[in-house]
Amino acid sequence: MKKRILCVTEGAVMIALAFVLELLCVWLNAATGVSALLPFGGTITVSMLPIAYYSFRRGIGWGVGVGLIYSFLQMMLGFYVPPANTWWAVALCVLLDYVIAFSVVGMANLFVKPFGKHRLVGYGVGAVAVCLIRFVCSFLSGVILWGSYAPEGMNVWLYSLVYNASYMIPNAILTGILAVVVCAALDPVTLKRMQKKAE
Repeated sequence: MKKRILCVTEGAVMIALAFVLELLCVWLNAATGVSALLPFGGTITVSMLPIAYYSFRRGIGWGVGVGLIYSFLQMMLGFYVPPANTWWAVALCVLLDYVIAFSVVGMANLFVKPFGKHRLVGYGVGAVAVCLIRFVCSFLSGVILWGSYAPEGMNVWLYSLVYNASYMIPNAILTGILAVVVCAALDPVTLKRMQKKAE
């Protein structure tokens, strides 16, 4: 029971931290002019890092649960109805843009196990991998649901690729780098500084 309470508490803290990081990154994007450099919009953010870290610490089950809760909170704070405005389009939007996109981040620990003793590399790969899977969800959503926003004469596949890759690929790279830095300083398994060769 104590462990379960600790897991829930840690999960709540990570969700709160994810929101704080997202708001901070939105502010920094606007203050530094990064937002203006993105061709169609989007935000460079590392808000997925706390959820990935929680997955490294508590495993896939708890990680997916935290990602799922985060997806519901994201919908509550700002849900955008797709242009089609039909029940199937809304349902698909909920799945691709929120539920699957954020829940999959909680699976980051799945990519750590193949690296065995080289956990630190696994943490970096895991963080990047789940961010890229989230990118695929957004890319498919852009093609299926948001294609009408593409500039006239522009292929919807290309539009979705450019729009989503312009900010989500940098997000994945930054999240992967920071995952290595943070996990080296505070190993999710031991909560101690990671040694050169993880046990």
